[in-house]
Formats: sequence, structure tokens, C-alpha cells
Amino acid sequence: MAKATETKTSKRKPNAAFMKPLTPDAALAKIIGNKALPRTEIVKLLWAYIKEKDLQDKVNKRMINADATMKDFFDGKDQISMFEMTKQVSKHVTAA
Repeated sequence: MAKATETKTSKRKPNAAFMKPLTPDAALAKIIGNKALPRTEIVKLLWAYIKEKDLQDKVNKRMINADATMKDFFDGKDQISMFEMTKQVSKHVTAA
């Protein structure tokens, strides 16, 4: 008799689109450098910069304040939400 439920031990494969290297433009390169990196690494480096410079808003943690370097990346805005940040990454990278 066959088992009614078979267990699968397949690991989740990373999405190839997230692993494709992307080249940052000048505004983003000021923050993370100009080396082509996958989107996941770009976001990690952005968060490292935000935490290092203490740019996360004290009251509303979802908001990120711009310093002089990030203002170009934020398209001149003083503050954006962390959800808008992913949109900004898309604007400031090109496929390598």
C-alpha cells in the first residue's frame, strides 16, 4: 500500500531575478559603492548605511530620513517610507 501523504524535502530555490547583478547609478553609488551587486545585497547595504547614520525616524520607524548623501537617492525628498525605498532602488539601478 502506498502512503497517503508523502513528505517532500525540496529546498526553496532562490529567485534568479534577485540574484542578477545590478549596476547602481551615481546617486546610489555614493551610498553603496559602484560595484554591480544583486538586489538583495543592495538593500542590505542601504539598511547598513541607514542604521550606521541613525536615519530611521525615532517616532515612526517605517520612515527613513535623508541625510545629504541620501537626498539624491530619495529624489530630493527629506523622508520616504521603507516601502518606497525598494521603488527607489529600481529607479537607480541598471542590469549589469
